[in-house]
Amino acid sequence: MEFVLEKVRKLKGNISVPGDKSISHRSLILGSIAQGETRIYNFLNSLDCLRTLECMQALGVEIKRGNNNSIKIKGKGLYGLKEPKDILYVGNSGTTIRLLTGLLSGQDFYSVLNGDDSIRRRPMKRVVEPLRLMGADIWGRENGQLAPLSINGGRLNSLQYSLPVASAQVKSALLLAGLYANGETVIKEPLPTRDHTERMLEIMQANIKVSPSKIKLNGGKELIGTEIFIPGDISSAAYFMVATSIVKDSYLTINQVGVNPTRTGVIEILKKMGAKINILNYQIKSNEPQADLKIEYSNLKGVEIKEKMVPFLIDELPLIAVIATQAQGKTVITGARELRVKETDRIEATVNELKKMRADIEGREDGFVVIGPSKLRGAVCESYNDHRIAMSLAVAALLAEGKTVIKNSECINISFPGFENTLQKLIYS
Repeated sequence: MEFVLEKVRKLKGNISVPGDKSISHRSLILGSIAQGETRIYNFLNSLDCLRTLECMQALGVEIKRGNNNSIKIKGKGLYGLKEPKDILYVGNSGTTIRLLTGLLSGQDFYSVLNGDDSIRRRPMKRVVEPLRLMGADIWGRENGQLAPLSINGGRLNSLQYSLPVASAQVKSALLLAGLYANGETVIKEPLPTRDHTERMLEIMQANIKVSPSKIKLNGGKELIGTEIFIPGDISSAAYFMVATSIVKDSYLTINQVGVNPTRTGVIEILKKMGAKINILNYQIKSNEPQADLKIEYSNLKGVEIKEKMVPFLIDELPLIAVIATQAQGKTVITGARELRVKETDRIEATVNELKKMRADIEGREDGFVVIGPSKLRGAVCESYNDHRIAMSLAVAALLAEGKTVIKNSECINISFPGFENTLQKLIYS
């Protein structure tokens, strides 16, 4: 499928974005191993999250989808999952394969996880290695560095582990394994990462203590099912925040967006660049902060983004490159080597495609340098089957003279079904 866009005059309106992707994954997994019923509201019905849902159903969990993106789960408790009859297929979802590797390591049965070509290229050693230290029996290509992963679940030991690379997925996998481990598992982070797993474990009454840079979890305690209200995904909202900030005369309100402090790096950076963003109607639901965001067009300036900020906006960095093409001066992003092992090499993809649109951008091993402002031109662009790249290019196309064609744009459904329709509602051409 191709997404065709042309330059627009302005954007304006009031929208909501789909539920948070990270929280949707975790609500399915933790709800499945909790005792009693868990009800989820504003679940993200994207391809990635539906892969997690299918995997949990294959493990014997009764999950029903209701109206208005609601989900009802009959939890099986920590020890109620069943051996799957077939390979658990995660599609394109790195969150699914890494978190389930942790969960399945503590079960009393055998399972296999596999995914698409992208998943089979992504590094799994970072999660397999610490799980093996807990006693997990995991095998995979290149000694467990690559999927498919074969897991012979069993008894696990607690672990004290310092993450060598800041990763919410690895942290969450170890916490899921820690629920089945004897004693106290302690995880230390080099930099803060998104903490949705810890917040959800708290409301499900796990024996968990969270302090700056350290999480302690005692295994063996049953989780209790609950109601989970999922806020709008700030990573999805970011595309409209940036679009509004760079298209003249635009203004927009986005309702009930998650503003978890470990995810609001994009707001901080945009404000630092001069964006006009107001946070309104702040509240906390299901242990997650959310608010309405009001955005207006503004004149922007280049900034420097260093490694300590990267975990707070890792998914939004290709989009930051887009807004940097319209900012006055130089924007430099460093310490983002992790972008090279996402769904695609996002540094290479971002640089290649924005250069086609005549942006002044150069790649570095761990980031990129953008000099703005640039007059963008429409081009035929590749999505690399990466939803973040496709949506970032769609934002750039709103400013570009002429027609922009984004190939294989169906990948957007991985995280944001309905993106094109939402965008079209805001366009004044």
